[in-house]
Amino acid sequence: MSDKLIYIVDVTNRDGVQTSRLGLAKLQKTLVNIYLDEMGITQSEFGFPTTQHEINYLNANLDLAERGGIKKTVLSGWMRALESDVVLAFKNVPKLKTVNLSISTSDQMIQGKFGGRKTRKDIINQMTAAVKKAYECGAELVGVNSEDASRTDQEYLVEFALAAKAAGAKRLRYCDTLGYDSPDVAYSRLNDLAKRTCLDLEMHFHNDLGMAVANSVRGAQGAIDGGVNAYINTAVNGMGERSGNADLACCVLAVLKSSGFSGKYKIDPDIDMSKIWPLAKYTSYSFGVPIPINYPAVGGNAFAHESGIHADGALKDRRNYELYDYEELGRGEPEVIETGRMITTGEYGGIKGFRDVYEKLSIEFKDEKEARNILELVRYANVHTQLPLMDSELRFIYNYPDLAALIMTTTPQYEK
Repeated sequence: MSDKLIYIVDVTNRDGVQTSRLGLAKLQKTLVNIYLDEMGITQSEFGFPTTQHEINYLNANLDLAERGGIKKTVLSGWMRALESDVVLAFKNVPKLKTVNLSISTSDQMIQGKFGGRKTRKDIINQMTAAVKKAYECGAELVGVNSEDASRTDQEYLVEFALAAKAAGAKRLRYCDTLGYDSPDVAYSRLNDLAKRTCLDLEMHFHNDLGMAVANSVRGAQGAIDGGVNAYINTAVNGMGERSGNADLACCVLAVLKSSGFSGKYKIDPDIDMSKIWPLAKYTSYSFGVPIPINYPAVGGNAFAHESGIHADGALKDRRNYELYDYEELGRGEPEVIETGRMITTGEYGGIKGFRDVYEKLSIEFKDEKEARNILELVRYANVHTQLPLMDSELRFIYNYPDLAALIMTTTPQYEK
């Protein structure tokens, strides 16, 4: 077994939130980062530091990490591989240390997006200049994204990767932007890249043909077999552009449980799969997208049996019809649903109801001033998310009121 590891870079807060007609409020993005950290996920690509409305959220989350509210998960920013974007990003978010710089590399996009104004050499020169600028600005780890890598000529992709490495990049992200690859192609291309560049590889697969998870784990296999670490890009519940990204739970379970991986490849030992259930539920609630009933691991029927042969077999020995245990995923605990009187708090809530809600969370306020300050933040949080607040959100506001206020503050830029 190789000593190289498979790590997870979750992109819910960058690619997932780009899902058309959907999105997350900044408070919700923060809670996703916290849930990812509790699960022990290696890295969260947490947003766009060149985007004005992200700035307070990004700075607050980096402050949260400094205070110990996020302990394991590295927070990374995404930007175009442009020196001007890099300078702006570090001006907006000075504490940023990990970044991914993205540029299109396929002939289709060089012609179709840049209109023939750039050559392959121009792409490499632009990328390497941006990498060097990122280190000048204070970055500690720079990764380079090859957008549309799956439709990029392999020889040019190797040249691009080696140039990135020479400029100081620590990883190359192979982006299957259209979900074009098949699993065997993903393996062979990433295996070739690993052997010829000795650069740690990220795999970013979209689900347009329904193969994002298969491509991701097969691509990771190719990278590991080629002698480098693999970083699978995932999104919680498979959220993302068009048909989505590789699902977090499915990718981790495929490595841990499938016949081709189990006992043969090693995944980041910090990952705690018992935290996937609350993360998946929270993300589903926040996006307003129900988890399909037949979804692996976290769907309502993932551990349901009805037909006679299946029910009989499952009752005799769960291993007859269950590959893994629901307890491993944090499932199985009873969930209480209030069917009588319910006191909630929100944008029009008052102090009495608010205190009742927090008392049920076993939280007491030191004085009336603190209670009313938190109430004001809770009101704004309800306006901010436009959803009833979850217990985890209420706890976060209480524990980090100054950061909650900053996260929910955006100032639109408008010039007459």
